[in-house]
Amino acid sequence: MQYEVVVGLEVHAQLKTASKIFCGCSTKFGAGPNTQTCPVCLGMPGVLPVLNRRVLELAVKTGLALHCRIAPYSRFARKNYFYPDLPKGYQISQYELPLCEHGYLEVALPAGQAGVNGRIKRIGIRRAHMEEDAGKNLHEGLEAASHVDLNRAGVPLLEIVSEPDIRSVDEAVAYLKTLRDILVYLDVCDGNMEEGSLRCEPNLSLRPIGQKEFGTRVELKNINSFRFVQKAMEYELRRQEKVLREGGRVVQETRLWNTEKEMTVVMRGKEEAHDYRYFPEPDLVPLMIPKDLIEEVRKTLPELPDAKRERFVRDYGIPVYDAEVLTTSKDLARYFEVCVEAYPQPKTVSNWIMTELLRELKAGGRQIADCPIPPDRFAGLLKMIDNGTISGKIAKTVFEEMYRTGRSPDEIVKERGLVQISDAGAIEALVEEVLQAYPNERESYRQGKSQLLGFFVGQVMKRSQGKANPGKVNELLKSKLGGEKK
Repeated sequence: MQYEVVVGLEVHAQLKTASKIFCGCSTKFGAGPNTQTCPVCLGMPGVLPVLNRRVLELAVKTGLALHCRIAPYSRFARKNYFYPDLPKGYQISQYELPLCEHGYLEVALPAGQAGVNGRIKRIGIRRAHMEEDAGKNLHEGLEAASHVDLNRAGVPLLEIVSEPDIRSVDEAVAYLKTLRDILVYLDVCDGNMEEGSLRCEPNLSLRPIGQKEFGTRVELKNINSFRFVQKAMEYELRRQEKVLREGGRVVQETRLWNTEKEMTVVMRGKEEAHDYRYFPEPDLVPLMIPKDLIEEVRKTLPELPDAKRERFVRDYGIPVYDAEVLTTSKDLARYFEVCVEAYPQPKTVSNWIMTELLRELKAGGRQIADCPIPPDRFAGLLKMIDNGTISGKIAKTVFEEMYRTGRSPDEIVKERGLVQISDAGAIEALVEEVLQAYPNERESYRQGKSQLLGFFVGQVMKRSQGKANPGKVNELLKSKLGGEKK
């Protein structure tokens, strides 16, 4: 029997606010344990929560970008459960009246897969609702003890729940990356999975191909990178298939991803909604969302990744692949555009960014925002190749020093004497040296081994320390060797 994969994703995105959702405590990451708390986020008696307006605005902005309907009337609810990191014994969330519903996200599928619109698949967004985060249990560094850090308690989250439209692990990863890109473009979330700003909880099940009813779903938690999302889902689907093929039954439960053993393990039985005994939050008034507010937020929506990719292909004439790479972050796209303003050859700029610049950034673990080469200097380097000041080969050496020191290309070229040799007399002298030094290769070329031209060019470039104009070297060599051919 063949099985079909069914996946729905719950994503918790921490909204970029300076203070928590219902109090004025800081949301800054990395502070000492329990230093960013107050009676409100600790759930002390006699205090009342007040909604942070900025949270509402960022949630509406995200909902609009995900093509959701923004509810004119919304309400918070209490989600009741006991856990050490939940000081109140309940979480303020939204249940029957969420802020955003019925949206979708269009995802470019991995190569080789077919979506409903060619390479693009539309995945439904069931809902997106505001809620507060819980604290964090600390199990490491404390012998025979666990502690609780409540700094995260009350940090604003937007839980984005997809429809179960995803049919493979690759689709799930593509959805998650696309969603992260949009959240970062919107500047509503920093997308940092390692710090917990973006958390993914896949719900997975298998069903026989052709069957309409869904299989029993399992929820995965404790996943903090795209790589682990992929590994955890692949493992869990293999586990479920083995259980089914051996005649067993998949149990509805929540499982944790163990990164050391690379396997999922049981955390607890999966609760149903009624287990949480939701009821309307009595300490917060219902939300009336005026149309004016929605339209005001709509005006702040930036150009999103899909639209930017299409514009790059259309306006700059670069390939789709280049556009996809250059729009992976808003800062990288901006860097490219500023470079092109100063040096209007988009494909050349694209090639240099994708090969030289991104390689250096990756090697140093840096983001484009931390790039030591400003776009105007990057463009200046490319202009020096164009006007013949330096060769393309020397330009790579200059680029590496620019990246290392942050200095301008002019300074480096002048200081190191890297100006390209274009003088015909100087190049001819080098060509003669090489031809005299390799008589056997010269004779072979005369006998018809024309591929040796590259060897001679290489030798001339080596003797000039890479500074000879390669075009003129080729030209002179062909002229001299051409007259010797039999």
